[in-house]
Amino acid sequence: MTLGLFVIFSLNSIAQETAIKEKQKEQTVEASCGICQFSMEGNSCDLAVRIDGKSYYVEGAKMNDHGNAHSTHGMCNEVRQAKVIGKVVGDKFIATSFELIEVEGGGHDHGGHEH
Repeated sequence: MTLGLFVIFSLNSIAQETAIKEKQKEQTVEASCGICQFSMEGNSCDLAVRIDGKSYYVEGAKMNDHGNAHSTHGMCNEVRQAKVIGKVVGDKFIATSFELIEVEGGGHDHGGHEH
């Protein structure tokens, strides 16, 4: 009986999570360092997105997951495009999916500025 209830609750949880992701549509947004490129308040370089002209720090994805932030095409040096799924909650963007769009001819420069 306990195993049956566990399976039912587990399936219900998975179904709810899938329904939430299905309701949230993928969109292409500007992504960059909130401090370096979007002039946001903060103490360190952190991933942010700009949606409809408003900037939000991202939860659920990190800048370091997407290469060297201080390279030529890094997010501290330029605004990039990203395909995201998620929602704005308060002053944060809660990402359930975050995929940085590659820069054409981008290469892998490891230079850049230091903080």
